[in-house]
Amino acid sequence: MFAWAGLPGGLISGAMIAVAAAALAGRQLAMPPWVVQTILMTLGVSLGSMVTPELLSGMARYPVSIALLAAATFIATFGSSFYLQRFHGWDRTSAFLAGTPGALSQITMLANEKGADVAGIAVVQTMRVIALTATLPILLTVLGFNTPAAGGIVHPLIASPAALAVLAVTAVIVSYVLHRLNFPASWMFGAMLGSSVLHGTGLVTGGLPSPVYAAALIGIGTLIGTRFAKISVGTLLRHVRAAIGSFLVAVTVSSAFVAFIVLVLGAKFSDTVVAFAPGAMDSMLALALTLHIDPLFVGAHHLSRFMFVSITTPGIVHLFGQPQVDADD
Repeated sequence: MFAWAGLPGGLISGAMIAVAAAALAGRQLAMPPWVVQTILMTLGVSLGSMVTPELLSGMARYPVSIALLAAATFIATFGSSFYLQRFHGWDRTSAFLAGTPGALSQITMLANEKGADVAGIAVVQTMRVIALTATLPILLTVLGFNTPAAGGIVHPLIASPAALAVLAVTAVIVSYVLHRLNFPASWMFGAMLGSSVLHGTGLVTGGLPSPVYAAALIGIGTLIGTRFAKISVGTLLRHVRAAIGSFLVAVTVSSAFVAFIVLVLGAKFSDTVVAFAPGAMDSMLALALTLHIDPLFVGAHHLSRFMFVSITTPGIVHLFGQPQVDADD
């Protein structure tokens, strides 16, 4: 319905809102791992099919903007952490983990290990993803930077059946190898890597059939919505102000860096906004695909932040986190 009404990113946001509402209403929601993996690989193949030699040549400017992204992530995380401690009385560990953008699975595991407020962290992190996924497409469209295709379909040329078979086999093999190597976001980035090589070298041309691509976008929206399945309405309401305030701090910091990169480095505004958006990697890449935004630029930045967060967060929590008291003490 959202796509039919012409809303930006309607396939993602419609599924996300419907599933989130059902989850908050008490429905038991979950997605089998193989379904999640299939959705992520399908999205990865779609992202990779947009690769061209021209896009690859534009990667020369990435090191500077990626370094600035690391700085933006550091400042936004500590800014959000300070806000949660100062205005909502959170402990240092919970505040820091809630303010860290992306890498939600790692953040949740650390929160469990450190005895932090897992429910509060989940609300802040999830609401950040929901807010970005729902508002970014509308913001960019209102500002006139993107005109999403009807229903979000952006691949007029469909690959041949033989090419689709090669893409599918390559996606599974590369994703599985990266998964075995514990590579972050392996199912999506493995498929994206395989598809990018095939398309970038000209071995394969064309994208996925529109219904398959649409199903992947709906699946991503559904996956985001299921994050509310383990959050009660009471817990959500208790932490909603903290989530909104933390989100605004992170967005303010990111906006300052986006302005600098666009004005000084000459990067494209829409690409930079989505690349620096403090949200989940899969969601932002899906938006990049639906809004005609450079997926390589966005993917490189979100993967870099994912790696930065995954590597540095445990050490920072150990050094600066507040010691938690076990229940047995």
